[in-house]
Amino acid sequence: MIEIKNLGFSYGKKEVLSGISMKLEPGKIYGLLGENGVGKTTLLTLLCGLKQTQTGSIYTDGLIPFKRQPALLQNQYYLPDEVAPVNEKALSWGLSTGRFWPHFSARTFETILKEFEVEAGQKMNTMSSGQLKKTYIAFALASGVKYLYLDEPTNGLDIPSKAQFRSALMKYTADDATIVISTHQVRDLENIIDPIIILDRQQVLLNASLEQIAGKLYFDYGNIINPASLYSEQLPGGFIQVLPNSEGKDSKVNIEALFNTVHKHKELVKNLFGNE
Repeated sequence: MIEIKNLGFSYGKKEVLSGISMKLEPGKIYGLLGENGVGKTTLLTLLCGLKQTQTGSIYTDGLIPFKRQPALLQNQYYLPDEVAPVNEKALSWGLSTGRFWPHFSARTFETILKEFEVEAGQKMNTMSSGQLKKTYIAFALASGVKYLYLDEPTNGLDIPSKAQFRSALMKYTADDATIVISTHQVRDLENIIDPIIILDRQQVLLNASLEQIAGKLYFDYGNIINPASLYSEQLPGGFIQVLPNSEGKDSKVNIEALFNTVHKHKELVKNLFGNE
């Protein structure tokens, strides 16, 4: 369990996060969404202990991430957006690096590389950016950690590779793992991320499960704009529009439309979901 209380962080005089409080629970894949510069990467680096909290606190299983204690380090992995093209073959790099994670599985790493169509014997600094990214993703999934933080994992992947990533994420992570994925590519991940966290300047606009979202908001796909809609967008053959779900209807959450609705009606959404 991760507990964040009144978290604040600034770069000089620029406040990025302020008063952030939430709990991240086991067995969930959190989608961390937000515009550029709202602090998504900062939050991930605070969670994994690469940065120190300036105000407030983060506790992961009762431990402070920035103290970098082995008991926590061996149970977490952070994959940044940009990865290093090291001068080593993929398999040998994975086997040597994996010694720092006691639950790392060499067999799983090799299996995922094969599924990703990455040559295990190829040097990483000769790979394309997509193949290199998949090598690191394979390692992250094979690490066997309890806490996995992924920053824009689908950046640089082609369409088949994105499908491979989704499949591997569901297949090779433990049921009780806590996974946080920061992404702008919501369509790449909308079928696997739940709950959804939306950050704004210094604050959390939304932190809710898809079930909670569908209970409060109705996503309508039709040909006529409802004047009560909070957000609408024209699609081929009609519209997607988001309305208050006053009648308790069932609908499928469209994360892109949700994101735009939240940013158009920030205070309304915060009050609707109790995220004051």
